[in-house]
Amino acid sequence: MPVSVEPTSVDPSQNGSAPANAGAGAPADVTEAEALRPHAEDAFAGELAALAAQDDRPRPARWKLSPWAVATYLLGGTLPDGTVITPKYVGPRRIVEVAVTTLATDRALLLLGVPGTAKTWVSEHLAAAVSGDSTLLVQGTAGTPEEAIRYGWNYAQLLAHGPSRDALVPSPVMRAMADGMTARVEELTRIPADVQDTLITILSEKTLPIPELGQEVQAVRGFNLIATANDRDRGVNDLSSALRRRFNTVVLPLPETPEAEVDIVSRRVDQIGRSLDLPAAPDGLDEIRRVVTVFRELRDGVTTDGRTKLKSPSGTLSTAEAISVVTNGLALAAHFGDGVLRPGDVAAGILGAVVRDPAADRVIWQEYLETVVRERDGWKDFYRACREVSV
Repeated sequence: MPVSVEPTSVDPSQNGSAPANAGAGAPADVTEAEALRPHAEDAFAGELAALAAQDDRPRPARWKLSPWAVATYLLGGTLPDGTVITPKYVGPRRIVEVAVTTLATDRALLLLGVPGTAKTWVSEHLAAAVSGDSTLLVQGTAGTPEEAIRYGWNYAQLLAHGPSRDALVPSPVMRAMADGMTARVEELTRIPADVQDTLITILSEKTLPIPELGQEVQAVRGFNLIATANDRDRGVNDLSSALRRRFNTVVLPLPETPEAEVDIVSRRVDQIGRSLDLPAAPDGLDEIRRVVTVFRELRDGVTTDGRTKLKSPSGTLSTAEAISVVTNGLALAAHFGDGVLRPGDVAAGILGAVVRDPAADRVIWQEYLETVVRERDGWKDFYRACREVSV
């Protein structure tokens, strides 16, 4: 027997208690302006609304936008009325098109890539554009229980009245099935293998049995699932072949060129800086290029000109880490400097990203400083700053 799942809400006036995160005098709800990091559908609500208003192409059932408009939202463009859609993902267009069309079929989508290739970022924006809600999320960890994917129980109701619809607590995946929306599972390979396989019936049969009630939840049209996984350390558990067959896998690559990576880092640092009320760094592009160059050379094991072979450290040195290093440097420049991003502001962050293994990585970093950075024209201040924090 199919069962409907309605969104659950808690009214503090009904139980006499305030939300757990509301302190004395604190507002019950956080507005978009107050949120440290608004959800994609809130942060880019204007762009999504503009796309919806001018999108006259066919839309799959319960999609907020057509596949073309979803791809435009992620890749950026200019609409006929002049509205500029900012790029959310800088990379091959075909990758985004394959990901979007996968969600328009009955196949689930697996975004695979090394750390820092924007898997979570792309997942969130896909869900926001397709369903208008990116919050139906299961965060994968080694301790993720089966209930996080299927359903749980309100134990007070369960003990008082036994198994019933009122006692059932739907998971984000169950809610997405019932409402025809997009669910997200982050770091799928970190979830225990037996819990991973809970998804097999959901993805193949599009149904979620509830044996305690003799019922089931059937997915309605519009439902799909986006999972992300790290192919560098492969998380904790590999996917079973049965589960992997239920996904269409899209590999997100590292940026192909230094210019593309500099563009990505610059955009994200600007977005994060504005959310943290950090002043824009007027001459920060030079330091961003240096950070990206260092990361790419150590990551690739060769200098940009191809003349010098390098040893690669144990860390991933991803684009996401470059963004973190530059953002931290911008904060240092704003609060303890003159507001101009300089080599001394990013040197410590680079050291922390490169030297993960204090023994082996430190030797690799020192060799790189002395054989490459020291001899590079225009990098003297950067060399001195890195030497100072490395001692």
